[in-house]
Amino acid sequence: MFGIWESDSKFNIAKRLVGQMVDSLNRQPNVQMALRCYGHQKKYPPQDCDDTKLEVAFARDNAFQIKQRLNKLSPSGTTPIALSLEACAKDFPDKNARNIVLLITDGKEECGGDPCAISAALQSKGIVLRPFIVGVGKLDEDIAKSFSCIGNYYDASSESGFKQVLNVIISQVLNQTTCQVSLLDKNGKPTETDVAMTFYDQTTGAIKYNFVHTLNQRGLPDTLRLDHFSTYRIVVHTIPEVEKKDVKLTAGKHTVIPIDAPQGFLKLQAGDGGFFKDLQCIIRKSGETQTLEVQPLKETRKLIVGKYDLEVLTLPRTLIKDVNISQSYTTTVKIDEPGTINFQFSQQGIASILLEDKGKLTWVCNLSENVQQEVVRLQPGKYRAVFRGKAIRETLFTIEKSFTVQPGTSQQVVLK
Repeated sequence: MFGIWESDSKFNIAKRLVGQMVDSLNRQPNVQMALRCYGHQKKYPPQDCDDTKLEVAFARDNAFQIKQRLNKLSPSGTTPIALSLEACAKDFPDKNARNIVLLITDGKEECGGDPCAISAALQSKGIVLRPFIVGVGKLDEDIAKSFSCIGNYYDASSESGFKQVLNVIISQVLNQTTCQVSLLDKNGKPTETDVAMTFYDQTTGAIKYNFVHTLNQRGLPDTLRLDHFSTYRIVVHTIPEVEKKDVKLTAGKHTVIPIDAPQGFLKLQAGDGGFFKDLQCIIRKSGETQTLEVQPLKETRKLIVGKYDLEVLTLPRTLIKDVNISQSYTTTVKIDEPGTINFQFSQQGIASILLEDKGKLTWVCNLSENVQQEVVRLQPGKYRAVFRGKAIRETLFTIEKSFTVQPGTSQQVVLK
């Protein structure tokens, strides 16, 4: 930074323009500033890679202190960029604020650190936003490219360009950037709403925001104010989830983000017998095995338009395939009422219930081995019960009984 650059040394020009910048930020509401410098405490050579220091701590209205401190400093050492970035994590008083780093340099990392990795780590932890890097003077192309992984790189190849870059950064920091997420129905209209959304930084994977989507009083998607520094991946927590990648916002402007999220409703209905008080239904996409939702009976759920397989946790389980969910329409699926079976045994033993269908027997459940009476609710159909007393040690003494279950009825099955 000692090098002569147009009207003065790089350091003096940077010091003057940074002074103007902090003056413009000094009275801004909710803005605090700090000054960290590197390569200014020790002479080079020898190389001291620990040469970084917080010269002015974060505070409001501290532009004078920053300018005063800058006037007393001069560049004399090396360039530990990675170490200085890492140290910034401890400088910020509030890790949940919009923490912004402006890095000004006329050269590359000289101490073997990895500024890219440090920057990514700070961003992934939500400590800082994507940093601004200003390259003072005409940096080599390879050096300039190496800074692109750290944050938003600006090449200040001239004194006037440096001033313009700082003005752009101030504008981006202060100007509000807005957007709206338009959840589109089947007709391409932004009518879908009332669902949670998560905004991730696509580069680092860090969670940036969580919102519940809302339509305003005019029936339009509500306006959000977000940082434009990140490229976002938006996950809308519909059932199943939908996402949109590579979402970029333009500083100071309003961006409409359309996401296809057409939805309809699924209602599970049973008879009025009250047998299904706690019954639940597993919902999967047609032909897939992943569970999307477990829906209680007699409740309604909103699902993305498409076909679904239902597995109702009756005895035996009721499988309903390819249930179609249409836009804004409630699809009602009715479940047959069970019948109530009172099993009576002559003694404690081993008993199983088998469903008889198309010449095949399928296991339904086992009954308790430690009772002589048990009540079970089974779906309508043909069944067989097989039983052997615990004390009997011969398979041939197995007892078998066939019975038929009608919806909403009660009966007794005796196994002696």
